[in-house]
Amino acid sequence: MINRRSFIKTSAALSAGLLISPQLFAYDKKYIGLQLYTVRDYMQKDAAATLARVAQIGYTTVEGATYTGSEKFYGLDPAGFAALLKQNGLAMPSCHYRLGEEQVNGSSQKGTILNDWGRAVDDAAAAGVKYMVCAFLSVPERGTLDHYKKIADDFNKAGETCKKAGIQLCYHNHDFEFIHEDGKYPYETLLANTDKQLVKMEMDLYWVTKANQDPIELISEHPGRFPLWHIKDMDNTASKMFTEVGNGTIDFKKIFKHAGKAGLKYFFVEQDKCPADPYDSITQSITYIKKNLV
Repeated sequence: MINRRSFIKTSAALSAGLLISPQLFAYDKKYIGLQLYTVRDYMQKDAAATLARVAQIGYTTVEGATYTGSEKFYGLDPAGFAALLKQNGLAMPSCHYRLGEEQVNGSSQKGTILNDWGRAVDDAAAAGVKYMVCAFLSVPERGTLDHYKKIADDFNKAGETCKKAGIQLCYHNHDFEFIHEDGKYPYETLLANTDKQLVKMEMDLYWVTKANQDPIELISEHPGRFPLWHIKDMDNTASKMFTEVGNGTIDFKKIFKHAGKAGLKYFFVEQDKCPADPYDSITQSITYIKKNLV
């Protein structure tokens, strides 16, 4: 017979398990996101009309592809861009940023992890961003494993600044992080040398797959470390190019079974290159997602 005291203890233990077990984390299926790089040309011409069309197609969240210290969010200040999103029933939980180690036109980039990061964090918070993501390391920003350890230190410091604003820092992979350096992958170095609470990962399923890595193995080795995913498919050709979700070779159904263990919170469709009109491609992708993944 279970008395009141043992019931309370059992309930407390179960509650603790719910809080700490990454297996039980779940993303909200109403959030179907689009990385705005996919419609970058439209965004540059008319951000308002583009966001309206993205919402009409059925996306509920977007991930920003552009932030600079001067132009901020597609030429708008944080409040103005947040208002534009709200007007279209959209939210932008995540946005991409650069490391900023590389000099551009002889000067440092502003609003990057290494330059004026505090202002970028303030702007992100004002726009409602929950995740700030280092999008890419340019060739001059890469290097030896020791250099990646330095980058990991930079990420930890930037992550501390984000944490104070209630924001999570993440890193978005490509495939170059899976080229061996002294018997190790740079990606492993970044994972091992960053604080797992301060720095999480946005897993790009296309690039992980193209690098001959198994997304499920990465999730199993680092549970709870991947709150963001890029849903990008790979065509069945020798070139392994980008294609619409469900039109290629990546088994998204199998990978999504591990979303809880990954700690997935948001995912974003991204197609770097589209065969014709990007609106046609993102429509095809969301149709597949709604039918098969959410």
